[in-house]
Amino acid sequence: MNPEKNKNNNNVEPAPPAKIRNVTAGLDIGTTKICCIVAEHDEKPGSIKILGIGITESKGLNRGVVVNIDKTVKAIQGAVEQAEQQSGLKITEVVAGIAGDHIESIASRGIVGISQNETREISESDVIRSLEDSKKIAIPAERQILHVIPQDYIIDGQDGITDPVGMCGVRMEANVHIVTGLATAIQNIYRCCEKANLKVAELVLEPLASCESVLTEDEKEVGVALIDIGGGTTDIAIFKEGIIRFTSVFAIAGRQITDDIRQGIGIIAKEAERIKHQYGHAHQGAIMKDEVFMIPGIAGRKPIELTKSFLCQVIQPRFEEIMEFALAEINRSGFSTALGAGAVITGGSSLLKGSEELAAHMLGMPVKLGIPSGLTISGLAPEIESPVYSTAVGLALYALKKQGEKPKIIDDKTDPVKAVENIKPGKTAKKKKEKSSKGSILKKIKNFMEEL
Repeated sequence: MNPEKNKNNNNVEPAPPAKIRNVTAGLDIGTTKICCIVAEHDEKPGSIKILGIGITESKGLNRGVVVNIDKTVKAIQGAVEQAEQQSGLKITEVVAGIAGDHIESIASRGIVGISQNETREISESDVIRSLEDSKKIAIPAERQILHVIPQDYIIDGQDGITDPVGMCGVRMEANVHIVTGLATAIQNIYRCCEKANLKVAELVLEPLASCESVLTEDEKEVGVALIDIGGGTTDIAIFKEGIIRFTSVFAIAGRQITDDIRQGIGIIAKEAERIKHQYGHAHQGAIMKDEVFMIPGIAGRKPIELTKSFLCQVIQPRFEEIMEFALAEINRSGFSTALGAGAVITGGSSLLKGSEELAAHMLGMPVKLGIPSGLTISGLAPEIESPVYSTAVGLALYALKKQGEKPKIIDDKTDPVKAVENIKPGKTAKKKKEKSSKGSILKKIKNFMEEL
């Protein structure tokens, strides 16, 4: 019996270790669309793999703020289901984006003394204390802090320090950029995700996320303004010397362009959105051939005949207004003369033909169209090479950056911190149950034979 027992033990193969993967999901909750992207770190350094994409029409938001919980939840569930089907993973945790004209930013300063040790060497905990001290500002009760972004540090009067850890000093000051939002708007985003059975790992300002996917390190160093023209809001983010210096959001964007077409021509919103994308131009000079196209009439009426140049006359004034507001925000930041790389426009509305030329003319600086780039992207890379996905990809990148060297174990169903798990837990549980029941029967037979 014993030799057979040892023989059986030798034939038993150890269980394979749980597969370790850095997987995350970004959820862009926009006014006109909701997009979910599942991504993971690729084997090659500095590269990511897009595993799944889901996109649905958004009907429960207005100007970036939730106005209908049920419609928003339904749209979130639709986008997440699509991403799950493509990736083969079940999403339980997301990094969600937030925007809206309720977003405000203010400058603050935190001051701490360094007296914990004799050498007066500044540690990571001292930096955290200075950032916490900067939060002690008077803000209205209905507002909530979203981000505290360090600008630079001052140690004993010496300014311009970006990384104070390891330096010596007695007094340290931190200049920070604080982003706040309306508490109810923030809570409604959390509420919608919870109703869709999703846990929000972090809520991120959408222009910060777009910067992760669209801007390069060189652009951030030289100085650049990101203008994300979405459906309900236009988001501004300004970088200089690799640090984000200014953020702003205003509620004039693509939906206003669609409304102008709808009201100016007298057609339904769906048809206005279609011709905007198919025939729309933001600048008359971009029209190479002035074609005539037809729009179906409403309720049996005769079709409407339009030209591209006429449609451009409706679109261009609103796009110019958006650029005027963007320029005003850039001037307000104080960095208008320090943007060596000019501006980058992204978002769905930047796809209008001639938008780059008109933006360059209005802003008086070089302008390029921003698409997700910077890292080597594999998997479903061709599908996301559009300004439409800039924020969603940026949210996924933001989350992967935060994870750092802490990978998620996604094959282990007992892991309480998993963000993404296998999509068919029912089948896995059933198989485990069958294996355990078979194991218990064999054990009983073995014990019986040993007793004999």
